[in-house]
Amino acid sequence: MARDNAISRRTALKVTGAAAATALVAGCSDDDDNGDDDNGDDDTAEYEAEPDDEIIFFAESDGWEGESPDDIDGEVNPTLILEEGESYTIGWEEGDGSSHNIEIRDDGGSVVDGHQTDEVDEPDGDDQMLEFEATEDMVEYVCAPHDNAMIGTIEVE
Repeated sequence: MARDNAISRRTALKVTGAAAATALVAGCSDDDDNGDDDNGDDDTAEYEAEPDDEIIFFAESDGWEGESPDDIDGEVNPTLILEEGESYTIGWEEGDGSSHNIEIRDDGGSVVDGHQTDEVDEPDGDDQMLEFEATEDMVEYVCAPHDNAMIGTIEVE
C-alpha cells in the first residue's frame, strides 16, 4: 500500500516532541507563580523590620529562605527595610550542607564594616548571625559562594 503523505505519523510525533522540549528548555513554560526572575527583582517580598528584630534564614544554594519572623517565612531573598541607626540581627541557623556565609555589602559589592561570617559547610550554621546597626551604605545581604542566587536587597530609611 502506497502512502499519499510524505511525513509518517512517527516523524510528525518526533518533530512535535522536539519542538515541545525546545520550548521548555527555552523557558516558554513558566511554572513560577510568584513572578520572581532569577535575581529576585520582580514581586520580591518586602519586610519592614522592627528595631532589634532577629531575621533568620534557611541557607539554601537557590536563595535565602525566610524562617523568622513570620512575615518572611517561606519567602526567598526578601527585601529588608531597616531604619538607619537601629540595631538588627541577621543570619542563618540551618543550611543545605553546601558552603555558606552571610555578608552585608554596599553598592560597590564590598563588605560593610566587617559584617560577614566565615564560610561553613555544615547543615548546622551555629554562630552565623550578624548583629549590626543599619547604615545608609548597606544595600544587600549575600552568601559569597552563591552570590548569584543567595542575594537580597536591604533598604535603609
